[in-house]
Order: sequence, then structure tokens, then C-alpha cells
Amino acid sequence: MVKLNHVQRVRILYKTILRLHRGLPKELQELGQTYVRDEFRRHKNCNPKEAQIFMIEWSKYTLTLSEQLLKNAKANIGFGKNLSTQEGVLDSFTDDQIVQLYNMLKETTGIQDKTIEFELSTQNKK
Repeated sequence: MVKLNHVQRVRILYKTILRLHRGLPKELQELGQTYVRDEFRRHKNCNPKEAQIFMIEWSKYTLTLSEQLLKNAKANIGFGKNLSTQEGVLDSFTDDQIVQLYNMLKETTGIQDKTIEFELSTQNKK
């Protein structure tokens, strides 16, 4: 059995994700392709510890997406994962990741900063 080096494993994971994205609706596919490309480029020269975490998280994403694509093909259930149901998950994000998540929210919903800030402030008051 051939043992793959790190670069080969990264390339296989990257291509697998891009292939899985073909099963998404067009608008999600475009957003996903752009995001994956940027993330993989951004982590091209990261340290080994970050690379390990990066590979684990993207592998989890790949498994989750493949399960959702399979279920969606059968029952049309939709895609994604609700972050609010996982306590503390946002606390583990870096500031850059929070900003990135916020920008993705704006991009995917088409709403402006003031609308999001208003909704967040009303949720925090509850």
C-alpha cells in the first residue's frame, strides 16, 4: 500500500470537497468553491499543528457534507449545521474566524450590517 505524503493528502481532500460541492445548489456551490479555495490557499504555509487541525476539521466537513448530500437526495432536507445548538463552539473561534463567519452571513442572506446588529441586539435581550 502506498503511503501518501502531506501534500498528496491535502490535494485529495481539496479535490474531494470540490467534487462534493457539485451536488449543492448553484449559489451554495459558488460560495463553497470560493471559500474552500481561499481557505486552502491561506493555510498553505501554516505550521504543522495548525495543518493537523485544518485537515481534521475539513475532513469532518467532508463527511458531514457527504452525509447531507446523501440524505438530501432522498428527502430534500437542506444543508448546513446550526452552530447555536453547540454550546461554546463560537468561543473557540479566533477573531478572524468570527469576522469571516459574519461576512458569510451577510453574503448569504443579503442583509446589511445594521439589520444584523439589530437582530443580534434583540436576541441578546431575550
